[in-house]
Amino acid sequence: MGPRRRSTRRMMLWTVISVVILALIAAGSVAVALHLDKSDELPPGVPPQPAAISVNPQIKAVSANAPEPTAAGVSQAIAASVRNPALGQFTGQISDALTGATLWTDSPAEPRVPASNAKILTASAALLALPHDQRLTTTVVAGPNGQIILKGAGDPTLSAQPRGADTFYTDAPRIAELAAQIRKAGIPVNSVAVDTSAYSGPTMERTWDRRDIAGGDITPIESLIADGGRIEPLDEYSPRVEDPAVSAGTALASALGVQGRVTEANAPAGGEVVAKVTSAPLVTRVNDMMRYSDNVLAETLSIELSVARGGPASIAGGVSAVEGALAEHGFDMTGVTLSDASGLSYANRVPAAVLDKLMAAASGPSQPLMRSMLDGLPVAGGTGTLADRFDPTSNPGAGWVRAKTGTLTGVSSLTGIVQTIDGRVLSFALMSGGTSPADARPALDDVAGDLRECGCR
Repeated sequence: MGPRRRSTRRMMLWTVISVVILALIAAGSVAVALHLDKSDELPPGVPPQPAAISVNPQIKAVSANAPEPTAAGVSQAIAASVRNPALGQFTGQISDALTGATLWTDSPAEPRVPASNAKILTASAALLALPHDQRLTTTVVAGPNGQIILKGAGDPTLSAQPRGADTFYTDAPRIAELAAQIRKAGIPVNSVAVDTSAYSGPTMERTWDRRDIAGGDITPIESLIADGGRIEPLDEYSPRVEDPAVSAGTALASALGVQGRVTEANAPAGGEVVAKVTSAPLVTRVNDMMRYSDNVLAETLSIELSVARGGPASIAGGVSAVEGALAEHGFDMTGVTLSDASGLSYANRVPAAVLDKLMAAASGPSQPLMRSMLDGLPVAGGTGTLADRFDPTSNPGAGWVRAKTGTLTGVSSLTGIVQTIDGRVLSFALMSGGTSPADARPALDDVAGDLRECGCR
């Protein structure tokens, strides 16, 4: 999970902000730069300043001839920051995204608790092995005696929000739309049931703490979940429900004005589908997962991958699918041990070298299917789980670093990319342990900020 933060979608007003969005083309990287400038008000009597220049997004190719960084240059640039005791037990790796060359390491093969940096493995595997336009369809099937059965398909972005209201997830399908289709069909409804048969196995991984449900980090992983199981649908850190499938069914019953308890039932084989809604495409769901470090989305995406590979529709199946897909695409998984796909478990182990190589592959020319993952990476000081990090008045990485955060008690990690002042894209994986995240996160941010200012030659 990412660092605790409220109101992550709130706009931030800066004196100067540069937001850089990095993506890749076959020959190299592309930067999309947004520059917002705001000057202080002028004293009385001074002629008014010219109107502010409007935001002008531009796609500018990073020159393939940008100076190539050196290992010595990188080491010199980060030398002071990596000695910060706040980093505790520190490992890491930094690479040149264009060439894939490793430029700096510190115990990169040591397996470490990755926290939510494990989601990088999940996102990479999904994007490599699944169609990017794949969607999930939640259905309502007619049952006996006026019963309708809401059948889950593993899409936790399904929302109980009314039509026209905001949803937490991007382009989320709505229970309200299912209700509208049912009413339009003129079907009499006496009761509502839910079908969770699409998933198998335990709904909670054995190393998870059930207190994290009330803590807002997870809900039982069932094939039918609304709003990620959040009690407050738009609050990222809302407490979650203990019974997500029944809660989703209750929302449908409420939308239809149906009284009575929602039960569980398997939809009859070949039963009439009376309503259906589809999820956003896979790539959109992956990016939502990365941007907001969404544990529920991570677990359901891994199960979606397992099913596509012919494996079980379970948490354990999802883990095996992630590991298998990455190995099949040539990534060295030595030292990787996963218990879940989200990084919530302290039993997970991933070396910094694996994280950096995945990020270098996504931002370099070797794995174009992974490039869309960069769009979901939070922007330093701007979006997602980095919205309140990288103070633009003190850290030059603000707006230029895009990275996945990872935070558990005593564990902090940061894996991402940064464009240097010379126009070169570097990938990095930085892992800290044994110190408070409140101290370790700024120390990690300093290392990434050093890379932004680094010519590294």
